[in-house]
Amino acid sequence: MPATKTKKTLGILAIAGVEPYKVKKGEEYMSEPQMAHFTTILDSWCNQLRHEVDRTVDHMKDEASNFPDPVDRATQEEEFSLELRARDRERRLIKKITKTLKKIEEDDFGYCDSCGIEIGIRRLEARPTADLCIDCKTLAEIKEKQIIG
Repeated sequence: MPATKTKKTLGILAIAGVEPYKVKKGEEYMSEPQMAHFTTILDSWCNQLRHEVDRTVDHMKDEASNFPDPVDRATQEEEFSLELRARDRERRLIKKITKTLKKIEEDDFGYCDSCGIEIGIRRLEARPTADLCIDCKTLAEIKEKQIIG
């Protein structure tokens, strides 16, 4: 049986090199240490995404060839197209991360944009750019499914 290669991806906390936040007894939600924790996570995530963008640009410069065989050329163009789509998704994610970092600066981070309640530390560690609590997000997804059909 041939060995299969699997690409292992790191979680957001691992990318940032931080452990899950441990709330201290009596600590207020979105205290300075918590804000610093999420700033570290978001900065590291953004830097990692920017590094991927740079790597893609370098890769495309190095690998760009004008193959005489149309099949080889088509294969390369398809690979580049897939890479560019992935980078475009990452570019949008970088914008979201930047927006979230701005919310931290403005002391508006960690609360649901819809109902105003706390989003929660664990949810934010799983998805630091979350701007809706789990209940509002669930309702939004249900409404979206109803509209789309």
